[in-house]
Amino acid sequence: MATTDLSAYDKTSLPNAKKFRFGMVVSEWNEEITNALFEGALETLKANGALPENILKWEVPGSFELIYGAKKMVQTQNLDAVIAIGNVIKGETKHFDFVCDGVSQGIKDLNIQQETPVIFCVLTDDTREQSMARSGGVHGNKGVECAVAAIKMAVLKQL
Repeated sequence: MATTDLSAYDKTSLPNAKKFRFGMVVSEWNEEITNALFEGALETLKANGALPENILKWEVPGSFELIYGAKKMVQTQNLDAVIAIGNVIKGETKHFDFVCDGVSQGIKDLNIQQETPVIFCVLTDDTREQSMARSGGVHGNKGVECAVAAIKMAVLKQL
């Protein structure tokens, strides 16, 4: 939402993340934006106790490949949560719709089929300016919000 600061959260309401292992699968497409999302998530995890050696980063070519990357990460890395980080900007063709639908459905499927939560950190904006505003710009950083979600879901996984 345009009025929401994506970086705002109450640190005191989160458990310490020291005992958790996190993975982040990051799309190389629109890398200025995805790297900013990654940095926001990384700093938030560390600020809440996650140890750097317990945070894994894999890169994939584009947002569509996030699904396979997240699946392999879940299957092979013994993690408490995975954050799938990508960015799709609307163009002149329906490609945007197909990629956005495929990625959202694929990540949803992983959450149903796997035992490790996969957090959807994919910006799907009409313009590059909107994506910049949500990856560290005027609307904060969606990566921060997704790291908070990853911590909360890691706790839930332990139940």
